[in-house]
Amino acid sequence: MRVALYARVSRHDKDQNPENQLIKMKDFVFRQGWEIFKIYIDRASGAKTSRPGFDQMLRDARARWLDVIVIVRLDRLARSTRQLLNVVDDLTKRGVELICTDQDIDTTTPSGKLLFTVLAGVSELELDLIRERTRDGLARARAEGKRLGRPPSPALTKRIVALREEGRSLREIGDIVGLSHQAVKQRLRRHRVQKRVENSRGGQSDR
Repeated sequence: MRVALYARVSRHDKDQNPENQLIKMKDFVFRQGWEIFKIYIDRASGAKTSRPGFDQMLRDARARWLDVIVIVRLDRLARSTRQLLNVVDDLTKRGVELICTDQDIDTTTPSGKLLFTVLAGVSELELDLIRERTRDGLARARAEGKRLGRPPSPALTKRIVALREEGRSLREIGDIVGLSHQAVKQRLRRHRVQKRVENSRGGQSDR
């Protein structure tokens, strides 16, 4: 039995260590009395369709060098039902089975294949819900007047104000500084508000 272990951690999360996944998988393989043929590791987002370790594992599977691939959870392999089903279908055609240690999935059995399909759908639904909550949160922040993204450059705002004082139109200014006329308008509005606040504070300090 030629067994491959696949571990993936996010590249952006420095606290994650693939060894945490490998410990679980090695223990599982040992209890089955199997031997590890090869270990594949990726440090990348699961949303990426191309990953060095993942791609090499698939090439080895297609070359029929593997019998079983062991992972801890489905989300380590892919982030959509379609991608998961395509991968497993490809592996099945090559005679390679998939086992998830944390989700009790074993595609060598009919019940394991059914559970795989159900959990794959749930994983994708959960990801869609996260994306929806993120969009709703951004929309709510905009509606409340919260500024998103990096703060505007004071130097750029100063240049926009100077161009406006020269009598330039919003579109002309936008073409010069590389912004839309709406973005130029917003910067000018924030600048006027800021000046009023500064003048108000100056007037209070004179009293």
